[in-house]
Amino acid sequence: MNVGIAYAALSALLFGVYLFVMKRWFTGYPSPVFLLITYLLVPVVYIPVVAVADAPFLPAGNRVSVLTSILAVTGITAIGLLTLFRAIRIGEVSYVSPISKIVPVFVLPLEVGLLGQHLSTLQVAGVLVATVAVYVANWQGTALLAPLRRAWRSRPAQLALLSAATFAFVDVGKRVLMQELAIEPTTYIPVMGLGIAALMAPFAPRYGVPSTWRADLPKFAVAAVFVAYSNHVVLLAFQQLPASIVSPIVNGQAIVAVILGAIILDEAHFRARLAAAGLAILGIAMISVG
Repeated sequence: MNVGIAYAALSALLFGVYLFVMKRWFTGYPSPVFLLITYLLVPVVYIPVVAVADAPFLPAGNRVSVLTSILAVTGITAIGLLTLFRAIRIGEVSYVSPISKIVPVFVLPLEVGLLGQHLSTLQVAGVLVATVAVYVANWQGTALLAPLRRAWRSRPAQLALLSAATFAFVDVGKRVLMQELAIEPTTYIPVMGLGIAALMAPFAPRYGVPSTWRADLPKFAVAAVFVAYSNHVVLLAFQQLPASIVSPIVNGQAIVAVILGAIILDEAHFRARLAAAGLAILGIAMISVG
């Protein structure tokens, strides 16, 4: 197995558990508050990796362009995280996950348009299969067009689709950062953590910080560990493979989130949502192989 694929598969498992943790522990927190506290802790829990890294934190020759590029991807990431966390807060994780993880449907056209990738027949079919996953996720045994109407009207579905489109730009951006600009994960992750926290800082007080945040700091630290080390592993994958291959594998996290949501949180329509997650994975696998 290509080591890049192994890294991507491991990150899918870590991110899937992280989605479940978000739903399990933090639905009482407004999105900016959750992101502010969690991402402030990301550089702290990531210090051991930075401390033992051999590479310089910033390249000597192009520090400004490196920081600008990281902050640009960070800004887009913040939008994706806000929409995803909001979708998980107001919807069931087993419903939101299959929809939010059709990121490769958006990644592939971006790589075709921006980076010169070519679209095969199998990849086009994969996009169609992954799109069907959205239909199945909304299926509740009703009329044929009811799932489409539900997806169109459902706020969690709308936010999940928006987050998928946003994270497509993030994945392509990460690929450019890791390969074309040769940025190390030990540079990207601390800057990304502090950048997202800084973006959330003006908004968090407006929503009010729950009084339980101090007692929940150990939980926030666990969430920060998942964020830091899931991103570290996935960035290692982006160093070796195109986004159109890494993204489909990483978004296999939908299966993990659906199973945990159904078994532990006892969420409804498990079979339909597991089928939706399976279709999403099949579609993105076709995109990857094609």
